[in-house]
Amino acid sequence: MRLEDVPIPAPDPGEVLIRQEAIGVNYRDIYVRKGIYAGPPLPSSLGFEGAGMVELVGPGITAVSQGDRVACAGGSDNAYAQHRVVPAERCVVLPGDIDARTAAAMMVRGMTARYLLFATYKLQRGETILVHAAAGGVGLILTQWAKHLGAKIIGTVGSEAKVATARTHGCDHVLITRGDDFAPRVREITGGRGVDVVYDSVGRDTFEGSLLSLRPRGSLIVYGTSSGEPEPIAPRRLNLLGSLHLTYPGLPHYTATRAELEETANDLFAVVRAGTVKIAIGQSYKLADAAQAHRDLESRKTTGSTILIP
Repeated sequence: MRLEDVPIPAPDPGEVLIRQEAIGVNYRDIYVRKGIYAGPPLPSSLGFEGAGMVELVGPGITAVSQGDRVACAGGSDNAYAQHRVVPAERCVVLPGDIDARTAAAMMVRGMTARYLLFATYKLQRGETILVHAAAGGVGLILTQWAKHLGAKIIGTVGSEAKVATARTHGCDHVLITRGDDFAPRVREITGGRGVDVVYDSVGRDTFEGSLLSLRPRGSLIVYGTSSGEPEPIAPRRLNLLGSLHLTYPGLPHYTATRAELEETANDLFAVVRAGTVKIAIGQSYKLADAAQAHRDLESRKTTGSTILIP
């Protein structure tokens, strides 16, 4: 990965040109780079989340205007850049009190937390949840929001250094794990019952333990696979473990329409502006250092959100 000079593109109908001030680095970008997720043919740019100022608008634009401060999480993989052309319909105007760095650090992660808590599984006050990678970008937002909703939270982290971060952002219990050995401890904490839902962004290393941590009719929500894809599971095993629910959701399906995107973004803006959810930018890198950002994210050295500064 290297920084190159290329011509600034002009927006086509339905598109806008954004001068970016900050860029979000998501684990999805690593999947695209590795070919696990479909992306543009290489060589190309990466990334789909950023925030900045609209410099030019193409014909037929109504969602945003020239001069608007916006965040965009969508469109082509072209976010690792100073300027970016994106579909106007995937942009949301930022409130005046949310700066570009915060926006780039929170939109994908925060909107992911929102659908996980309200749509994929509607969390109820008093329920107990297990959150893997609790000190990560999504994890820190998810735990704060879940605590606000009245949940009891068990979080897992990869090292002792991340325990305090997870605890101060809402976790009632924090377990250090690098594999699937956490299930007995979860059972102990819950008095043998198990948790109502597991939010798992790790995948292969935690999948089995996540299944064994659930109460009967509990839900395992896998929304990332940073350790690799889990082994296949026979559907009948979900019955034998207590009629469990298993799903792998994705943000595009929960923000497919303009109305869904605006509702999800506005709910996120509301909890951030109220101080209910505080956005932790754990690390920022120069755009030219994007490769190092990927290395650090893959090796689980990071906490909170990671951004690039053009």
